[in-house]
Amino acid sequence: MTLTLSRRAFIGSAGALGSVALAGDLKAVDAVAEPLPVAAVVTTYTRNSHADVILGKILAGWRQDGGAGPALRLVSLYVDQVGAGDLSADLAKQYGFKRTQSIAEAVTLGKATLPVAGVISIGEHGDYPLTEVTQQRQYPRRRFFDEIVAAMQRCGTFAPIFNDKHLGYRWQDAKHMYDTSAQHQIPLLAGSSLPVAWRYPAKLLPPESVIDEALVIGYGGHEAYGFHALEALQSIVERRRGGETGVAAVTTLRGQQILEAAGQGRWSVDLLRAAAASAEQKMKPLEQHVNEGSALFVIEYRDGMRAAVAMLQGFGETFAAACRLRGEAQPFRAWFRLEYERPYGHFEHLVRAIESMLHTKMPPYAVERTLLTTGILDRAMQSRTQPGTRLPTPELRIAYQSSNWPFANQHGENFPQAPQDEPSKPSR
Repeated sequence: MTLTLSRRAFIGSAGALGSVALAGDLKAVDAVAEPLPVAAVVTTYTRNSHADVILGKILAGWRQDGGAGPALRLVSLYVDQVGAGDLSADLAKQYGFKRTQSIAEAVTLGKATLPVAGVISIGEHGDYPLTEVTQQRQYPRRRFFDEIVAAMQRCGTFAPIFNDKHLGYRWQDAKHMYDTSAQHQIPLLAGSSLPVAWRYPAKLLPPESVIDEALVIGYGGHEAYGFHALEALQSIVERRRGGETGVAAVTTLRGQQILEAAGQGRWSVDLLRAAAASAEQKMKPLEQHVNEGSALFVIEYRDGMRAAVAMLQGFGETFAAACRLRGEAQPFRAWFRLEYERPYGHFEHLVRAIESMLHTKMPPYAVERTLLTTGILDRAMQSRTQPGTRLPTPELRIAYQSSNWPFANQHGENFPQAPQDEPSKPSR
């Protein structure tokens, strides 16, 4: 069975899987809108953690400098792991929100009716174990989600939920969360900050494009940062002719396998060069970018498109993509530019998407994107344990249409020039 976009179908039939796309043009929240009360559930709240760079923009403004910010008001916070460097106690005193001892209390504030317009769930950072075989970080995203939903259910009302990054470290958790949101007609938004970050050049994939092959450059940890690369890739390729139809198989290559597969034409070195050039990165001979720490995810889409996620060495902290379009001599390229200093402005645009959902009760873009990238990543991490093993993915028959929610500079928002008054600590 193919999963199709179902957020609108919730209105008519809980759990029904419809095929109607999201609204074509979803608008930002009006600057004079009344701030809505929100709860947050986080793993940890330290400086430059995801909790800080997301919730900090609700508390202290878009630039976290006391200026203008979203039309949201943090009223409660649950922190799963409170340790050295915790900011939540001091922030609660400063801004007047309640620190709670349980997720249920954060969601309900002890009331019989739901007092919040939505919940922001941030299961990122903190001391959580790795899975034994695949070495995936077991962040408690499903546990957070289940306890949030249970608390709402006791109140007899469901409100929108945002889940930071992938829906879970394993496919079963992601599918459970997706199905539960459909069952209860819960507006659900998830994912990375990459799809809403600045892009250069600032253009969308041309309408009706047929993509024969695509590639995205990533860096860092294969799970934590490979997810960002997948979301960047998907935010481009989902706009191809016919929309997204899902993935048929995933293979992870390591070390020498990457070079051999390039020679066999299983992935494109030319697209790697084009992606690197878009991010103003000079490419060395391929052999110098490949070592035992490198990985390349080969993705076979159900409609025949091929893609690769190149987690190689020597490109710097860069996310960039290139696509070979049928009938076009030059590839479509995009550099996903991030602000590597505090306040990490790409998260501003993620918060803008959250703000829109909480006010409209409609996700500005499809959660199916993150359901798909979560599934691809889980399979890629499984294949990584036996490099070169092709894993069919019948579960990833996930079809959806993209929305027109803008990325940061699509409508002329300039890349910020932030003062560098402290050492950078990347936060994605």
